[in-house]
Amino acid sequence: MLAQLERLLETYFGEKAPRLPDGIKEFIVNFGPWITLLMIVATLPAMLAILGLGTMAIPFSYLGGFQFGLRHTISILLTGATLILDVIALPGLFKRKLSAWKLIFYVSLISVVQNALTVNFSSLVIGSLISWYVLFQIKKLYR
Repeated sequence: MLAQLERLLETYFGEKAPRLPDGIKEFIVNFGPWITLLMIVATLPAMLAILGLGTMAIPFSYLGGFQFGLRHTISILLTGATLILDVIALPGLFKRKLSAWKLIFYVSLISVVQNALTVNFSSLVIGSLISWYVLFQIKKLYR
């Protein structure tokens, strides 16, 4: 099912969408891993604090109702998953491996689920469209 979704998104964002200039694609592929590394390093302390405090708050989040608590719990788990996948993908991004590109694609899918669960529809639509456009425009540069 993920392979079908990837093919569908590649058709629309990689083939039918207006092409990014080659220079911009190369810039994204060359400097994207460095920017990702800087973002991981800069946000890691805050993410660990949020995950720690968020985990401590899980029992209290259920006081707002089961549905609210469940969304809070799932959101924390998905945030941790995206951080872990970003860290795992980083070495492959430097080496331009397609497997690393796929991990970043999975991060974008997790973000879609997280934005849907947190009812953040503007990020769901705009963020997904932008990230998929960029991802599928640079996909051919990964092997």
